[in-house]
Amino acid sequence: MKKRFSALLALALGCSMLLTACSGNSGSGQTAAAETTAAAAETTAAPAASQDAVKVTMGTGGTTGTYYAFGGVIANVLNSKNIGLNINVQSTGASKANIFLVNDGEADLAIVQNDVMDYAYNGTDLFAEEGAATEFATVAALYAEVCQVVSTGDIKSIEDLKGKRVSVGDAGSGVEFNARQILEAYGITFDDIEVNNLGFGDSADAIKDGKIDAFFCTAGAPTTAIVELATTNSINLLEIDDEHAKALADAHPFYTTYPIPGGSYKGVDNDVQTVAIKATLICSPNLSEDSVYNLTKAIFENQSEIAAAHAKGEELSLEYAVSGISVPFHPGAEKYFKEVGAIK
Repeated sequence: MKKRFSALLALALGCSMLLTACSGNSGSGQTAAAETTAAAAETTAAPAASQDAVKVTMGTGGTTGTYYAFGGVIANVLNSKNIGLNINVQSTGASKANIFLVNDGEADLAIVQNDVMDYAYNGTDLFAEEGAATEFATVAALYAEVCQVVSTGDIKSIEDLKGKRVSVGDAGSGVEFNARQILEAYGITFDDIEVNNLGFGDSADAIKDGKIDAFFCTAGAPTTAIVELATTNSINLLEIDDEHAKALADAHPFYTTYPIPGGSYKGVDNDVQTVAIKATLICSPNLSEDSVYNLTKAIFENQSEIAAAHAKGEELSLEYAVSGISVPFHPGAEKYFKEVGAIK
């Protein structure tokens, strides 16, 4: 497994930045502002965790995405609580890369999409070629990851994407699979568009430069790359209506409908219905039961402090954390959820 993954690891992390997350007392309730605050906080000196704390690495995502910012906030808050862990936040490529990082022992924690972890555990779809990757366990579902389709000009619907230059996320990423599945619900395949494989920030830049016409972004809404794009360019958020959302959910039950509130992005004043999956924290099965129990407990007992630093913290709830999860929980997480009655 490690040999097979070495090339992917080099690609995913070649330009990544390893950070030690420190205290998280500053922040804003607004997601975009909180992401900036969280990223900045990660480079600021603060009281270190106990010298006896176990050092663990958390794989997140690109530096302009919500995984990176939210992971930084979790690390900032928990590192100040002396829970026996010292969490280092690492910028990585995508959900699939994060699963391999944990599966292959290169990371201890990671945030991934719940659809991608299902593919990995069962060796299907996105993992059909490589086969199952099962050396990871669930900690908790964290928040809704919203499938956002951004366009400019006269592209006002998913159907309008035919024949257009569309970024579908990094190659091999969960976003790419979301894009394929959403397009298929509308009877469109990748052969019907000019496929570009770009991350969120690069996609926004390509829109600004006129190199692409639209892009897919699966992340907490609002997300920084789109917020920044909307400040300089007029954008459209494309709707996934009830009919197509149902077709999508019938084929892939991990999708749910989700309204992006009007005003989330400059110039988009009305609510826009789309679909969402779940951002989920996973861990290595080699972490001790006590470590994961303390981690899980600390996340939910410090929910208000996490929410004060990042808006996605408002979505943390015990009920949401355990629903719609197909991969077994780590014994430490399961112990906590049973203790509080979230799992019977």
